[in-house]
Amino acid sequence: MNTFINTGRREFDELLPRVKAFLEHDVLEMNIDGVKVRGYRSPDSKAVWIRDHSDMIRAAKYFDSDLKSIVDHFAATQAANGRIFDYVTTYPEKLPCEKENWTKYVRVPVEADVEYRFIKAAWLTWQATGDDEWILGLIPHMQKALDYIFTHPHRIDPATGLIKRAYTIDTWDFAYTAENHPWLQFQIDENTFWGISHGDNSGYYEAMLIMDILNNYLKEKGLRRKDHVKTEEFREKVNEVCWNGRFYTHFVKLTPVVIEGVDEDNQLSMSNPMAINRGIADHEQAVSIINEYRMREEKTHAFAGWFSIDPPFPDGIFGDEKLVAGAYINGGIFPLVGGELAMAAFNHGFEEYGVEILRKYHQLISKNNETFLWYFPDGTPSSVEKSTSPDAMPTDGWGSSAMVWALTEGLAGIEDRLRRFEKVRISPRWLAAGVTRAQVRVEYAEGTGAFVGYEYSYNEQGVELKVEGGAEAEFHVLVGKEDVVNEVIMNNVRVLFGVEMIEQSQYVNFSGRIRDRADIRINFKR
Repeated sequence: MNTFINTGRREFDELLPRVKAFLEHDVLEMNIDGVKVRGYRSPDSKAVWIRDHSDMIRAAKYFDSDLKSIVDHFAATQAANGRIFDYVTTYPEKLPCEKENWTKYVRVPVEADVEYRFIKAAWLTWQATGDDEWILGLIPHMQKALDYIFTHPHRIDPATGLIKRAYTIDTWDFAYTAENHPWLQFQIDENTFWGISHGDNSGYYEAMLIMDILNNYLKEKGLRRKDHVKTEEFREKVNEVCWNGRFYTHFVKLTPVVIEGVDEDNQLSMSNPMAINRGIADHEQAVSIINEYRMREEKTHAFAGWFSIDPPFPDGIFGDEKLVAGAYINGGIFPLVGGELAMAAFNHGFEEYGVEILRKYHQLISKNNETFLWYFPDGTPSSVEKSTSPDAMPTDGWGSSAMVWALTEGLAGIEDRLRRFEKVRISPRWLAAGVTRAQVRVEYAEGTGAFVGYEYSYNEQGVELKVEGGAEAEFHVLVGKEDVVNEVIMNNVRVLFGVEMIEQSQYVNFSGRIRDRADIRINFKR
């Protein structure tokens, strides 16, 4: 494995190889129409859901040389109106009654988030491969997916211009019916309660940003993106409708309905840290959301504050008696949320909190070398018997990949800003973890040889960085609050720098071109 982190601290050094091993158990290979299709399966069903896969490749891109085939397959099976399937499988799902190994496609009608996840999967795959011709071929599918979302009457609310959905728990796939349906309701019908979920809208905001970047990068090849709404106008509208002053309201109702027994206005749902990382929340909003999670972790005494939703809904009101408070999406503790929350913390001045999350996760998975999609607040892992899901794998790739993402791009701080590490931001935050020496290398596994690596050391005289790769680099280096920066020297030449305070954290910002290697010294005044 050419991607590694060496710090001398188990909680950081072991995370990449552990998650790689988890992901190796999560690969699903299918032969469909004579073509090998490979993707990452959901931890709770033997299928490749585009939502899980698009998040899981945030880690898999360092280990897997076939990221294209599943994206190509979802594009090839796109409906004429632009709709994307939720998942594909060739494996029997509901044994023993289902035995046929047919190829099966499913779109859950209440889902409104599938299209942006398809765009995100295409984007991350392009970043790893750098294949411009490939992404050019996908652009019409990506645009068609946005066209569907912004025009279909089941997806767009004409009054606000925002994306709507049935009343689900955050981004999940079954809707509240007020007991008008005998079990989990996946369909849209005359009893659907409509509303606006901030998670859908932050996802489409990020998808629009991706399309804007691709449009700018590929415009000389004739790409022109069709605008349904201006990107920043959309962001402003989401914040106007969904922000409640402390965090994003779980569900802004379009159909009036009251659910007795829960303070809906106070429900903090899992897409809040994702809203930070997708860029729809500004810094002040990010700080408010992070503080809300920290406060609730202390208040509820959960083993971790990675809530799917808090407070949960009353037991069983979504149609299944297993959906009690603290179970699954109804208040379960998700490592996926923890990874997103850690990433948000690293970027918004709560670096020690991000480190705490990574350490807690390492401790969790080290007990039995297992990781689950969700846990009860007391730390009991999910199981088939206590969930509506048909499976409960102990190698969850969804949450573990989010943790790797927070480690590599948050704590180690190597972020690809375009493709194949041609433009990067390097933000080592090791000081927040008490680490004074580190070796880091991240390399895409697609065979392009694209990588960035560095050796880092910190002492009272300053910071040394020995960087390898080939990139236009922005540096954003965490130093101590009391450190006074005197100069920044890159390859024996002084460079301009700035000092930035993010909350109580001090960063040194500068930029430069890395040509194979750059030796950097940040000197302090003493």
